[in-house]
Amino acid sequence: MAKSKKAIKRDDKNYYRYDQYGDNPMPADAPVGIISLVGAKEFGVKVNKQLVKRRKEYLKMTDAESVASPGFLRDDYRIKAEAVRFSTGEGKGVLEQTVRGHDLYIICDVTNYSCTYKMRGLINHYSPDDHYQDLKRIILAASGKARRINVIMPFLYESRQHRRTGRESLDCAYMLEDIFDLGISNFITFDAHDDRVANAVPTHSFESIQSNYQILKALTSKVKDIKIQPDSLMIISPDEGAISRSMYYASMLNVPLGTFYKRRDYAKVIDGRNPIIAHEFLGDSVEGYDVLIIDDMLSSGESMLDLAKVLKSKGARRIFCAVTFALFTDGIEEFNNYYEKGLIDKVIATNLCYLPDEILNTPWFIEADMTKFVALLIDAMNHNAAMSSLITPTAKINTLLEKLKKKS
Repeated sequence: MAKSKKAIKRDDKNYYRYDQYGDNPMPADAPVGIISLVGAKEFGVKVNKQLVKRRKEYLKMTDAESVASPGFLRDDYRIKAEAVRFSTGEGKGVLEQTVRGHDLYIICDVTNYSCTYKMRGLINHYSPDDHYQDLKRIILAASGKARRINVIMPFLYESRQHRRTGRESLDCAYMLEDIFDLGISNFITFDAHDDRVANAVPTHSFESIQSNYQILKALTSKVKDIKIQPDSLMIISPDEGAISRSMYYASMLNVPLGTFYKRRDYAKVIDGRNPIIAHEFLGDSVEGYDVLIIDDMLSSGESMLDLAKVLKSKGARRIFCAVTFALFTDGIEEFNNYYEKGLIDKVIATNLCYLPDEILNTPWFIEADMTKFVALLIDAMNHNAAMSSLITPTAKINTLLEKLKKKS
């Protein structure tokens, strides 16, 4: 049978698909359910607000009847869930609302060290292992009930243990195999330390998404006088591992690229790694340039500060550091000192991982908000829509650069 005009209209909007006979429109979507684990509660609240706002705006632009699938528009998409801890430190996942038939999106921040639980009367802070075990508990609680289970883990658990160079474990690869064995449908992460780890699960849906656009947008909105020109700005890669990310920035912005080489002492191992002897710079002169150091994460920040000192000694004008994840594992005292001495100007990072108020309130930190983007991802995945235009930042960066040209 031919499709009715109303049915075609619905089909074009990707909110309905047709049954095998072709004339009965059927809802293509399951209701969205967002579960924010303990480390991502605040982030989940913001994502939920963005999703509610997004769908209300959509209703204003289109026929309300055509998107009237059950659960499409709600005031709150969050599902109450908890990972309960016993006094021994053992735990269990508990769902406090039904998830039957839902398209679940579980958000897990494995870096949030501020979360605590009691064990034998002692207060324990969550480690990444604790967060990951709680994630598996919630997946198991929802298994067999939810239509689809999707995991959003911004900072990829064990991502720095992604390859084997000796007699050592392959933790990240095993984690991916483990979590897909539990029956999840999609796994979303951001700027994986090495996205080749996806080879561990070649038959499954694994996405490592870039945050380049949001970082550039945050930088240019807060630093109004930055000039994205070949004679004013240089992109710096802190090491050979970050060179591909830095090349992308340099190519998109049409500015020069420099890189550092970490000279290590391979005769020693301190805290699980070979200590750095010196940072050797490879590239053109940075004198008079603003420099933007690009990396996926800032752990202790020691290397980043060392690079800033070297670049300043070579005549760099201003130092900007851009990372997806700012962990500050050794605190921020040294960053405060470097800022006061004029050795760094700004650190730009996303809110995909936990950021305490002491970081957010510093004059040198710029937060790149990712909550709207994650809400758009959830909305697109819920409707099985193509996400290439959403997750590829090239077009959006070009649009941003055009706007900046018009303002200048």
